[in-house]
Parts: sequence; C-alpha cells; structure tokens
Amino acid sequence: MGKMRIRSWPKQDRPREKLKSLGRRSLTDAELIAILIGSGSKQESALALSKRILQAVDNDLQELAKLSDIEFCEFSGVGPAKAFSIIAALELGRRKRTMKFKEQPTLNSAKLVFEYFNYQFNDLQEEEFWVIYLNTACKVVDFKLIGRGGNDFTPVDIRTLLKYALTCQAHAVILTHNHPSGSLKASEMDLKLTHKIVQAARLMDIVVNDHIIFTNQHYYSFRDQGLL
Repeated sequence: MGKMRIRSWPKQDRPREKLKSLGRRSLTDAELIAILIGSGSKQESALALSKRILQAVDNDLQELAKLSDIEFCEFSGVGPAKAFSIIAALELGRRKRTMKFKEQPTLNSAKLVFEYFNYQFNDLQEEEFWVIYLNTACKVVDFKLIGRGGNDFTPVDIRTLLKYALTCQAHAVILTHNHPSGSLKASEMDLKLTHKIVQAARLMDIVVNDHIIFTNQHYYSFRDQGLL
C-alpha cells in the first residue's frame, strides 16, 4: 500500500487547514514542522517525516534546535532547503525570547542575568564568551561576543573586552560563558581568566560584577560562590 498523502486526509486533519481553522496553538510540533517542510517524499508524507525527525531527538525541541543543516540532511527526504527552513524557524523562535524585555533591565543579581541572557546560550554545542556592559545603575548598555571556542575552553581577548567597555562608557561588566557539557563547576582556566580580567579592569576603574556560567537550565555565579 502506498503512502496516504496529506491532501487526501480530511481537511480538519491537514496541518495547513488545521492552522487556518483552529489556530496555531492547535497544531502539534510535528504538524508545525510539516508545514515548514512543505512536502514529503514518495515513501512518506511531510508529517510522517516530521515525526521521524522529532523521534530522533526524543521529541525535544531544544535538542532539535542544536542540529546543523548537515545533520538535518541525514534524514531521507530532507534536503538543504528544508533544513534551512527548519533552522530559520527555530532561530526566529529563539530571537523572539530576546524581545521579552522592552527596555534594558537592571541586572543586579545572578538570577536576573540568567533570566535575561539564557536565550543567548540555549542550544549551543560549543563555548561562547559574552560580556554584558552596564552603567552605574546596573542597567544594560550593550553586550558583545568576545570569544568562541571548543567544548571546554574559550580563548578571550581581554584587550578587546576592555576596549569595548571604554567605547560604550560602561561602568561595570558581567562576564558570561556556557558549558555545553552541562557542568556547573568552574574550571581552573575559568578561575585564572576571571582573575586576569578583574585585575586588568581595575586599572581602568571598571568593575567586574560577576562571572556566570550557563547551562540550558541552571547557572553558576562566581559572586554567589564568594569567588569575586
């Protein structure tokens, strides 16, 4: 028996028709992905393909968002165009979270920093080192990617970090980086780098308010741990 194409389904069960008649929230994750994919193959429908993709990541959208275009294309029936459509949609969803704060927030605790900046590190498979620049009231002036590295350490140019602090007239900085492994333990390299940045920033009257390590669900604050 050949596959049953989506257009032969009852209208209320077709993803696009379901979206139109019942609204976006009525659709399952697989149905939303099927709309992005647009069409399946001779062997399976777009919805069946979408379910297969989701099953491969245990139906975890965070894990799905980590897949590269090459990894998506390993699924039979997915080519570069379909892969990029899915990746673009997931990236838009991630960026939407950045609009939560309509005005620059006051970041005077590690918890607030995590709530404000966690979206930046979600789904990453390599380390990134970002610096949040603050004014005297601890309000965000700007933030900047300073380094990107492997799985266990990110090279950081301290001169670039401080140069930008002077450019945006920041009074203080919050250092942030992620641990893709999920570990919340500060490494010896993390400790040494933090000490070097604190010493260099002090010469320019710039305060290092905290250094926070991010995982998808949790954080580790150097200040809360008495390391600053």
